Amino acid sequence: MSKKIKNSLSYPSDPAAAIRQKALELQFDAVGFSPAEIGEKTKANLREFLARGYHGDMGWMENRIEWRENPTAMWDDAKSIIVLGVNYGPADPPLANLEFDDRGNISVYARNKDYHDFIKKRLKALARWMVENLDCQVKVFVDTAPVLEKVAAAQAGIGWQGKNTHLVSREHGSWLFLGEIYTSLDLKTDLKEEDHCGSCNRCISICPTNAFPAPYVLDAKRCISYLTIEYHGHIAREFRIPMGNHIYGCDDCIAVCPWNKFAEPTTEENVFPRIELTAPRLADLVELDDANFRQIFSGSPIKRIGRDRFIRNVLIGLGNCNDNRVTPRIEPLLKDPSPFVRAMAVWALGRLKESNEFEILRTTYSKEEEDADVLKEWATPESSKVELSSEKSPYPPEADAFGPLG
Repeated sequence: MSKKIKNSLSYPSDPAAAIRQKALELQFDAVGFSPAEIGEKTKANLREFLARGYHGDMGWMENRIEWRENPTAMWDDAKSIIVLGVNYGPADPPLANLEFDDRGNISVYARNKDYHDFIKKRLKALARWMVENLDCQVKVFVDTAPVLEKVAAAQAGIGWQGKNTHLVSREHGSWLFLGEIYTSLDLKTDLKEEDHCGSCNRCISICPTNAFPAPYVLDAKRCISYLTIEYHGHIAREFRIPMGNHIYGCDDCIAVCPWNKFAEPTTEENVFPRIELTAPRLADLVELDDANFRQIFSGSPIKRIGRDRFIRNVLIGLGNCNDNRVTPRIEPLLKDPSPFVRAMAVWALGRLKESNEFEILRTTYSKEEEDADVLKEWATPESSKVELSSEKSPYPPEADAFGPLG
């Protein structure tokens, strides 16, 4: 008897149920099964999103668009998508740091280890078990391929995409890390979760930078998470004051979701917040050189944006702290090798220094500056007297909701 025939005698009669049980044993908190296909409406939404340029500098979203729209274009043998989630719900109020403008606010998911690493290990362990026990082929993804993972999660019944485009779960609120396994198994799929947002618009109303042109539509170019993590350039002035003390990511729109009241704090040790990243002092962070940055953020998702962009973000936070006692820590950065750092050091000092003190610095440093963007900051300082605008939306009334995507 061949090994293949021998193994086939012990195949579970319900492979989906067996996979779910094994996934829970591997400490996944949510498991769902979706067909390896994407609906036509979602495909249209994706193309509209890209056509409007809402993806900003994330050019990778345009690459391999056929793979995003059709899982079988990426892998011919894919028949089902297993979507798996890990709860990272915080034990403490996620927006508490916003009240302390001398502290930096780091998104809840990034206060410890990079979730990609430990979730991928579990996905591979589940995939290995499937190959050994279910005679199938698999491919594993955790935010590393052209996969519309929130769409797949919604199709798999794990939750629905809320008006902020995030996945919302009735059990876990908005606090789920996601990973996927594409498989050649034709599994019984779960029922798609219905939208339960109703008339609630809390997520849209709280956004500091008005990043939602309409419900279920995100303009990433205006999103603080995009600006502080994905964006490689100088952050435009219109966003700096609204950013407040957000220095890496933003949880505002997910933290206010009423469905979070059903979520339990995570038991996942890999995401228990490190004390030094829970409410770090901006004045301490701004002094990090590259070596210290790499040491402190080793194993953290923050490390991937690099020291220069991180300090850029920190300087914006300091520019909003309303405490000119921190200026001696900022002034050395006027000579930093990075123009992103120098530019935001100028902006922060313009916010914190008296005009005559700023003028002395400008006379000293601007004559040696060669970068056009830094010179622009010197030429047009933004005083602390500039306040956050109360205007709500930059979008015209005809901006329409074309719907969510992954």
